[in-house]
Amino acid sequence: MTPRRLRIGTRGSQLARWQAEWVRQQLQQLGIEAELVLITTSGDRHQQWSVEALGTTGVFTKEIQQALLAREVDLAVHSLKDLPTRPVPGLTIAAIPSRGPVADMLITRHGGGLMELPSGATVGTGSRRRAAQLLFHRPDLRIVPLRGNLDTRLRRLQEGDFDGIVVAAAGLARLGRLAEATQNLTPDYLLPAPGQGALAIEAAESAPDVLEILSQLNDPRTAAEVAAERTVLASLAAGCLAPVAAWARFVQGQLILTARVLSPDGAEKLEVTCSGELSRPKRLGEKVGELLKAQGADRLVSMARTPSEKAASED
Repeated sequence: MTPRRLRIGTRGSQLARWQAEWVRQQLQQLGIEAELVLITTSGDRHQQWSVEALGTTGVFTKEIQQALLAREVDLAVHSLKDLPTRPVPGLTIAAIPSRGPVADMLITRHGGGLMELPSGATVGTGSRRRAAQLLFHRPDLRIVPLRGNLDTRLRRLQEGDFDGIVVAAAGLARLGRLAEATQNLTPDYLLPAPGQGALAIEAAESAPDVLEILSQLNDPRTAAEVAAERTVLASLAAGCLAPVAAWARFVQGQLILTARVLSPDGAEKLEVTCSGELSRPKRLGEKVGELLKAQGADRLVSMARTPSEKAASED
């Protein structure tokens, strides 16, 4: 049975709309019509607050998932790195399309790279993962919280609020602004967030017709890569805000996974690289997670937990 015109739930930012529109176009090529439904999340409503102040789980996804469960939309498009590793009962990731670029990019006001920034330079980022890795290489930098859409971040850089900012290459590429980047920081300096550059298309388990359609948008290699990365995150019970980085890639028939855990100040860093089978990505992620824990990763993750996270872990 061909479903009615599908409703795609998405955040309203320029990048989120681009991503949802891309999915709409892919569905159209399959002969399926769809429309965008814009949903405001708590992370969007309170952009003046830090993500830590908003809470630690699903600040950019929760309201969209509620709309899915209420059948107000038929599918949702998320940036996979924003999606918590703990699944929501009744929902499933129906497809992970082919991944965009995974790198983090540095954009500076005066064109210099990371190691050319002057001592005490101000770098804007809202990510603990990015902050900790930057400080590992440049402990003299001053890391300042930065949120908002890409236009806002670039405008604040040009206005002189920062000497540099760090943003995802995927967002720049999707909005046609990759040429504005000063330096690709991955992998020499920064490993990406688990799932960075990938989209997650989520739907209700109770909608088999929708799931069948969306399965045609799934890319098996990307799905395996991000499964390995997200398994590391889940095995460390780290949550999306902890300074944990993971990067899986397919090389010469093997899935290679590198993961890092850092202290929030960047003074300590643990790193593990292992290879495994593309068909068993979660096993590889579990192995890397266990090796990191054997080196003391739990202690570093605990250092980064907010009081609410620590309370939840004790329940």
